[in-house]
Amino acid sequence: MKTNPPVQKNQEIDLGIDSLTREGMGVGRVEGYALFVHGALPGETVRVRVERVEKRYGYARTLDVTKTGSERADPACGAYGRCGGCSLQHLSYPAQLAWKRQWVEDAFSRIGGMDVDVAPVLGMERPWAYRNKAVYPVRRGPDGQILIGFFTPRSHRVADIDICGIQHPIAEQAVAAVRRWMTEAGIAPYDEKSGTGTVRHLMVRIGFGTGEVQAVLVTSGDGLPASDALTHSLREAVPGLVSVVQNVNTRRDNVIMGDITKILWGREWIEDVLDGLTFRVGPLSFYQVNPVQTVALYREAMKRAGLTGTETVVDAYCGIGTISLFAARNAGRVIGVESVGEAVADARENARLNGIDHAEFLCARAEEWLPRAVAEGLRPDVILLDPPRKGCDPKLLEAILAARPERVVYVSCDPATLARDVKRLTEGGMYRVEGAVQPVDMFPQTGHVECVVGMGRVR
Repeated sequence: MKTNPPVQKNQEIDLGIDSLTREGMGVGRVEGYALFVHGALPGETVRVRVERVEKRYGYARTLDVTKTGSERADPACGAYGRCGGCSLQHLSYPAQLAWKRQWVEDAFSRIGGMDVDVAPVLGMERPWAYRNKAVYPVRRGPDGQILIGFFTPRSHRVADIDICGIQHPIAEQAVAAVRRWMTEAGIAPYDEKSGTGTVRHLMVRIGFGTGEVQAVLVTSGDGLPASDALTHSLREAVPGLVSVVQNVNTRRDNVIMGDITKILWGREWIEDVLDGLTFRVGPLSFYQVNPVQTVALYREAMKRAGLTGTETVVDAYCGIGTISLFAARNAGRVIGVESVGEAVADARENARLNGIDHAEFLCARAEEWLPRAVAEGLRPDVILLDPPRKGCDPKLLEAILAARPERVVYVSCDPATLARDVKRLTEGGMYRVEGAVQPVDMFPQTGHVECVVGMGRVR
């Protein structure tokens, strides 16, 4: 029998919150019907207005917290609530870490069907201003003003942001310079509906270890009026600036970066230093956004790799070679495999910069390359995995089982796909999880967590 939801749009109700979603939204129930509420915490009672009603669930906005939970914190960022970047600023940092640990435990038990030990999350002493990369959409406001900021939750409306609590402050100086240049030169922001306008995004990268800064302006076409004035504005405002780049993206979709990159001033890359290793990072390079926690994460990965100096290591999603070069310091041979040609070129250059000649990098899909390499006689001792959020290709997991390395070390940004893939690698009895799963808080104030798992071959 068809039943209607027990709430209506714009209805105001008092709601008890009993849990948090993976995105950090509070969950309350009305006659079993779930309402997702931004800014509400378990144990709290909130007055909400229902904003959206679906068949099985709805969304509501907090009007007032009538019963405050013990873990509530005052958000430190003035943009909190307007932008969709940080969903957990209202939750105390120790409680954030405890919640993320529980999320990892739940993923392994519910998705992986596994009883594993999950260590306390490695957090930050100062969980602010940690991001070395900022990507700002640029749009026109309802009153004609230039908006440079972040998208509001579940929308494509841009919240204008002057200060962001998790970005490096230098990024804010670049925003101010670009805003000033666009205003003075009459440069139009991009309009998604019509496809008109010039500036789509501003990306800023900062080398925490070197102080070098790159500004990338993503435009809707080749032309960029007043580009000399842009570089002048940025050079005056941004200390450490070594690179100003235009990236051209003519697509009519949500992809941020295009395929064409032009140097407007300086060079096309910055250098950064992680744990004594130098990395060259370009506009399209994948590079972890939290350098402090990246070192912690990779050190944990190396502990689980157990390298003694003689092993052959395969890094199956090597990117620009970051974790490959960490491994190379204690391995006999490292083979990095990556499907993006530009990243492979960067990885080779990074190996050269660090004087590492026993790491090689191949442009290939790991799930296709690994079976061929094993058939030709390759016997890796350790395989490193650091895939995108969707996890490993199933063909790669089968190839790993066929290759039978001594150890597999899996670094993941999504506990759900991590648990799924670890289940596949261990369910046949060839591998078992060794030690504890180690979560690392790479993204404080948000609902994301990184993990590293070590698996050893069963004798």
